[in-house]
Amino acid sequence: MTEPMPLTRMGMPERRMLPVVTIGPYVLLALLIVATVAIKHSAAGSLRIDLTLCGLAAAWIAWMFTLHPAWRVRPRPMAVFFVVFVVIMAILVLRDPWFGFLTPAGYFYAFAVLRWPWRLAGVAAVAVVAATAQASGISKGTVLGLAAYFAVVAVNVLPMGSLTWLDRYNDQQKDRREQALTEVSEAKAELEATLAENAGLHQQLLTQAREAGILDERQRMAREIHDTLAQGLTGIVTQLQAAEHAADDPAGWRRHFAAATRLARESLTEARRSVDALRPGPLEAGRLSDALAGVAERWSALHGIRVQVTTTGTAWPLPPDAEVALLRTAQEALANVAKHARAARVGLTLSYMEHQVALDVRDDGRGFGPDETKGFGLVAMRQRIEALSGTLQVESEPGAGTAISASLPAEAAEAPETAKAPEVPEGARS
Repeated sequence: MTEPMPLTRMGMPERRMLPVVTIGPYVLLALLIVATVAIKHSAAGSLRIDLTLCGLAAAWIAWMFTLHPAWRVRPRPMAVFFVVFVVIMAILVLRDPWFGFLTPAGYFYAFAVLRWPWRLAGVAAVAVVAATAQASGISKGTVLGLAAYFAVVAVNVLPMGSLTWLDRYNDQQKDRREQALTEVSEAKAELEATLAENAGLHQQLLTQAREAGILDERQRMAREIHDTLAQGLTGIVTQLQAAEHAADDPAGWRRHFAAATRLARESLTEARRSVDALRPGPLEAGRLSDALAGVAERWSALHGIRVQVTTTGTAWPLPPDAEVALLRTAQEALANVAKHARAARVGLTLSYMEHQVALDVRDDGRGFGPDETKGFGLVAMRQRIEALSGTLQVESEPGAGTAISASLPAEAAEAPETAKAPEVPEGARS
């Protein structure tokens, strides 16, 4: 990365140095002209040369620096300006050593118009000119004289070079501080923007969570109503229709009427449990296998279809949500058999395996095709099982019966049911 020109920084030190750099060289030249006239008033020829060189130096400063401020930040014009000025100053010093008092102007310009590392070379050149003025009285024709001269040069170059290096170090530290402050400001702005964005996202998440909670509760109630009220009312209607057809058979009429009354009471109880988000009644009595056996027995007595319930493997405790999901799956599968399958036999198997528990419901009914698998009941079963990281498979062909298999992993956890229940197509399986 190219280092900027010194006067482009225009910090507080640069602003303080600018008047000195702009006016100081003229003041030094004026004082030196007065001194030269006073010293050389009797040597008109030499005086004219000195005055010409002083005028040339003043004109060069005026043209390159004072009258063209835009050139002060351009490296090449300032390099040419500095080199020519040092050459003029060196000629003056070689003619008259008192022009060594002009070297402060050279130092000013070296710090003001030269970039690193050329600034170090410029300061060294001015220091050599100053040393030459200081050693004007030393004879350089002997080894001792040359040694003394170089000693004077070293005394000037080393301190000024060290000062230049220290100034460079300070500039670097200043740049680092400014960069750090800039980065802190940018980080603060980014943090404020992030906090504002997070506040908006937090509010959005709260809104979405509220909406999701409402949707979850609606879906839960929809499934519970389907699993309790809808199935119960369907059974009640079926029993009342059967009672109507058995009007000439008092015993049959009473049997169907009693079944309808019992279904109404059970449906009312399950509806209350659903509203209160309680476990289904069959699970309150004991294990899942016993609850499935009781549901199957009541369903078989109601519909006159034989059900064989089998439990395999060693039973182990399941989370309540897993038991509810499997029980509701069995109830929905049996309800579908009663409404659609026209089956003579149903097999219900609960299998406890090493890493999962599976529920299989099979019937020998009429079966169905792929177009009849989109009813709410099948979708609700799938939602319940998949919400607990399980799988639900439905196999059926027209005339070949139906098999529904639900499996849950051993680590089945209580998970929120968030899937949206689709609309029930008219005439589809429930």
